[in-house]
Order: sequence, then structure tokens, then C-alpha cells
Amino acid sequence: MIHGTNLTERQKLFIALSYCSFLKGSERLLLARTLDGLPSFTACSITDIGTLVQRDIRTRCYHPQALPQAVEKAAALMHACCINMTFYDDPDFPPLLREIPDAPFLLYYRGTLPDPEKPAAALVGTRRPTGYGMKAALQLGIECGHAGIPVVSGLARGIDTFAHRGALEGGGTTVAVLACGLDRLYPQSNARLAGHILEKGGCILSEYAPGEQPLPYRFPQRNRLISGLSRAIIVVEAPAKSGALITADFALEQGRDVCVHAGMQDFIQNAGGKKLACDGAIPVQCAADLLREWANPTLQYLQRDQKTQLPLFDTGAV
Repeated sequence: MIHGTNLTERQKLFIALSYCSFLKGSERLLLARTLDGLPSFTACSITDIGTLVQRDIRTRCYHPQALPQAVEKAAALMHACCINMTFYDDPDFPPLLREIPDAPFLLYYRGTLPDPEKPAAALVGTRRPTGYGMKAALQLGIECGHAGIPVVSGLARGIDTFAHRGALEGGGTTVAVLACGLDRLYPQSNARLAGHILEKGGCILSEYAPGEQPLPYRFPQRNRLISGLSRAIIVVEAPAKSGALITADFALEQGRDVCVHAGMQDFIQNAGGKKLACDGAIPVQCAADLLREWANPTLQYLQRDQKTQLPLFDTGAV
């Protein structure tokens, strides 16, 4: 965990690399492990960087002379906003995110990072839900909170909002993954909700450096982190072109369970969720359904060390 303005040169290097969107996560990780600090990075030309990562890089976005000032600004924002960061090789980096394709090399976060010993569920869906969708997300979030299942979502309007609220009302914790720097909250209308998430022991995190804007292309990118942090994703309500379906695609790629809310399948506004169900997504209506699915020996997760299974919850608690 790193927090504040007294950063080492290597920590400054990590921040500088997080501004380099022209690099893949694996390339940033390689450079972070290869270079010894910010000065060694800013001394590199774009040709030098291409040689290090072994590909031809063509970009107009690399301005090494501006990076030291950007890093100092980010450090000041981290101090002012109580933002921490964790590097891929750090012991507190979420282990599930190390498993996914295009893993982030660095995370910025506020609050408490999710407990790797507690399998989480991602609740996702449309920003414009029906009243039934709002109620379904809220109720499922409450039940997950009661059962001790952390809820992961994106703090967006709609289903995300009700999923986070439900988890808190159920006495649980929840993780919000943002598509911008943590010095700002997007949408601003959920600022109070974000405060409650932190007060209740949850976490708000992002792979984007402080000061970064919530640009449209960043929302699909952050969806891979929502699924990556979770053992299962549940699409509560989603029209045919919902961004929640992007999260479902990432979940399949990452080997996560893809579920749909069973009680929402007959609603015309849920065409995307209905298609997922037809394609074989697991129907889930309550937290008990999810726990039973996880308790099925054919679906149990094994830890990477293959010694023990991830702990399963007592279904009697639901």
C-alpha cells in the first residue's frame, strides 16, 4: 500500500506508466520491472520503449518531459483524497486480477481492498432499469450482504446503484470499480453512496491515475476488472446492447460463472439478459441460488496452489 507525497523513484515510475495508455498492461508491467525509476523512463525515446517491449510503437501520446509534473500532481491528489495504490507484484494486489488477460499492472484505491478469501459476486445491468429491475438488484444485493458475499459493481446509475445500496443495507461490503481517477466520482450523483461504501469497510478502485477523465472507451475496459474481481457475475436487467453484456463476455473469457436474474427473463427491456439465458447462463433469483451453485462439486473453484478450495458460505445464513 502506498499513500501520500513521499514517493520513491520506482513508485513515481509506476504512476508515470499508468498515464501511458498506448502501452498494454503487460508492457507496463515489463517496464516497471525493468527500469529503476522515473528518470530512467523519461530518458527513453519512443524507439527505446519499443525495443524494451519488443514491438514497433507509433503514438503521439508520449511526452516524457511532461511526466514528472503529472506524477507530482497525481501524488498531491493521492495525498489530498486518501488514495492508495498497489502494484501487481505487491502482496495486497487482488490475486484474481493476476489471472485475467490484460491484467492491470497498478491499482489505485480508497478504502479496504477486497478480501481474497471471500468469493464475490458482480451485479451488473442497465443504467435505465425498470422498477422491477431496481427492486431485483436491491433485493439481491441485500441477500448477498446477509450471506457475506461481497458485491462488485461500477457505481453507475441504475442497476449498479441499487446493487451497491442493497449490499450495504444487508450489512455487507461492496466494491465500486471506476473508469476515471479516484480524485473525482462519476457520476457525481453517487458521491454520497461512495461515502457510505467507504464507511462500511468497502472499496472504490480504478486502474486510472488521479486526474484521468471518465472517457467513453474506459468504461468497457473497466468492466474486465468488475468481472475479474468476482467469482460470478449476475446480469440483473440488460437490453440488447447493454454494456453489462460486455462484462459477461469478459467473465466468460476469464472463466467466471455467468448468471442472469431468473425473475427478469420475461421483461421486454431485458432482451440482453434473455439471450444470455438462452445461451446457457445460470439462472439465479436469490443469494441462496448462487450459494447452491457454488456448492456444486462440478463448479467449485480451486485455488491456484491446488491445496484447498475457496471457502464456501453456509447456506443456512441466507
